[in-house]
Amino acid sequence: MSAVPDSAIPPPAIHPSAIVDPGAQLGPDTRVWHFVHVCAGARIGAHCSLGQNVFVGNDVRIGDRVKVQNNVSIYDAVTLEDEVFCGPSMVFTNVYNPRAAVPRKHEYRRTLVRRGASIGANATVVCGVTIGEYAFIAAGAVVNRDVAPYALMAGVPARQIGWISRTGDRLALPLANDGEARCPHTGEPYVLRDGVCSPAEAPYDPARIAADAAPGANGASRDAGFAPPSGPDLGPGAGLDPGAGPGPGPIQPGLAR
Repeated sequence: MSAVPDSAIPPPAIHPSAIVDPGAQLGPDTRVWHFVHVCAGARIGAHCSLGQNVFVGNDVRIGDRVKVQNNVSIYDAVTLEDEVFCGPSMVFTNVYNPRAAVPRKHEYRRTLVRRGASIGANATVVCGVTIGEYAFIAAGAVVNRDVAPYALMAGVPARQIGWISRTGDRLALPLANDGEARCPHTGEPYVLRDGVCSPAEAPYDPARIAADAAPGANGASRDAGFAPPSGPDLGPGAGLDPGAGPGPGPIQPGLAR
């Protein structure tokens, strides 16, 4: 299949009610919906979606194919890498100990969300942390420390309860030590070594994985060592369903622009 020429990629689409300040950079095919405000210094990649009532500050970097759902404010000192998902009404902060009477704009703590990570509806990310690639933050969780790649986090404060695949399916792996598992959705193999989770094969190729998982294909067996995990379903109930509506979340100050 030939690559799509640049001329065939549509420009950014901005709703008439949105405000995009002069100087802001938006990549092609990025969609900006109702009542969004993007500040002048923001840098936003291609094929992104900013839902209703989203705010993007000046010192913000957003990669390609990022989805930001309704009512999310991305304040200064936040970076979202490619393919990050921000669920409805989740919260970023940038000041750790805010006081209305004490200026602290020179004390912003930077937050980095690595490629492919998902943050559920009404979750709060306290500033100064890094969320690892493809990590999964459940709805309503409060993240106040760094999150490992592929970690599944839940609770207040957030604690790791498992591991997650690149497609968002729970892996049958222990929290620590060593182990092996396959994604129950794609069959992609994962390894856990010394408490560090990673795909056993790289780079991720969905077409190849689908072919390998087909009946009779070499390497397609899903033996007992790669059984799907037991435990609660963390699908739409985790707050990552794009159709989920906003709701009240944990109260966390520190939202200075």
